[in-house]
Amino acid sequence: MEFTITLFLLLLSCSHLSFPVSCNVNQIQSLDKLIKSQKSTNPPRSEPWSTELDIGTESNFSPPVYLGSQEGLMKADKIEALPGQPHGVDFDQYAGYVTVDAKAGRALFYYFVESPHNSSTKPLVLWLNGGPGCSSFGYGAMEELGPFRVNSDNKTLYRNPYAWNNVANVIFLESPAGVGFSYSNRSSDYANVGDKKTAEDSYTFLVNWLERFPQYKTRDFFIAGESYAGHYVPQLAYTILSKNKKLNKTVINLKGIAIGNAYIDYNTTIKGMLDYYWTHALNSDETHAGIYKYCDFVTGNFSDICLRYQIKVLAEMGDINIFNIYAPSCNLSATSSGSVSVENFDPCSSYYVDSYLNLAEVQVALHANATQWSGCSPVGWTDSPTTILPIIKRLMASRIRVWIYSGDMDGRIPVTSSRYSINALKVPVEKAWRPWYSGGEVTYLSLQFNKFS
Repeated sequence: MEFTITLFLLLLSCSHLSFPVSCNVNQIQSLDKLIKSQKSTNPPRSEPWSTELDIGTESNFSPPVYLGSQEGLMKADKIEALPGQPHGVDFDQYAGYVTVDAKAGRALFYYFVESPHNSSTKPLVLWLNGGPGCSSFGYGAMEELGPFRVNSDNKTLYRNPYAWNNVANVIFLESPAGVGFSYSNRSSDYANVGDKKTAEDSYTFLVNWLERFPQYKTRDFFIAGESYAGHYVPQLAYTILSKNKKLNKTVINLKGIAIGNAYIDYNTTIKGMLDYYWTHALNSDETHAGIYKYCDFVTGNFSDICLRYQIKVLAEMGDINIFNIYAPSCNLSATSSGSVSVENFDPCSSYYVDSYLNLAEVQVALHANATQWSGCSPVGWTDSPTTILPIIKRLMASRIRVWIYSGDMDGRIPVTSSRYSINALKVPVEKAWRPWYSGGEVTYLSLQFNKFS
């Protein structure tokens, strides 16, 4: 049995090529906080996933998932039109809440766009942003791969020519509760969140959503995401496989996953980040030499002097746009056209989205509760393993297609981190590095691995 893992190195702006590059300081803070906590004196728990447990074993499951009545809710969730949307929108869009815990009053918000091109034959994709605690709707849908972008007037939208719903039907899920429009009536849910609960709630969301949209039950299903979704996506995929095996039927027809510039392993991520900064002239030779002299990337045990050198790296870099190191930072006093450094990329887009999603008429159109929407939420993260590599191996062993892509302008989880993480899987190469052409120019470098079972 053959199954593959593929790495793509994107050579142009990810937003230009329809692969997302996020751009908001809150996302930086969210991931920084999590990474620092993993090596603190009180790190998040590392719940067992695939190293101790076999897929389908009873001990790996919480009680049966909540199933609520979905009658009439698909029709109720249909969006007539978003305020300020351009003319000629030729696809259906939906938004609303799916309850995942009736007792706690916990519900997750979603935005769903069908493809304008034969939607009945297109696959279903779930998109997840990272953080942890950042919005897949605000960043993923409104800045990256959704059908619309927000203009600098904060009130009107324009079409994204690289939207993923050109080739698939796409769900954007705000998860866990407390992120974006998603909520819980039990305040403790916001302080006790982690990878395990996020995967369980996302699975419960999917099962109920498919009851609301039954025409998608047998559709090929893929999960994609970026950054800390390097945890979310493989963990949710693993949960789906586990539930399918336990129930002895295909509840969700999972075919593959895709993760971009993804945080999947602590040690390789940190090493890759520091190497990327030096090779892109963002810190000095002396500082880089100190990093390699005093930092142990094999064990991840960093001495005090190692940490001091890491702090020096950040000081030498200065205040740059870490999600696109060649782009300017946002300058709201400049004109929109003046702030764009590459095609279809505006470093101020997060501010436009924040203003737009807080308009009362927009929240009404989205069937969202009236609330102060924000891109990232300070949820308390209680469990997070330092590596997801064992889960990825188990997915590959279960014939799930794994696609890892990485933009070469992103310094937050850079391509060097992705390459080191993949190398740590120790799987043989099937197809060597080769160019991938788009429009007659080299836009990706591709490397494909395989393994046999």
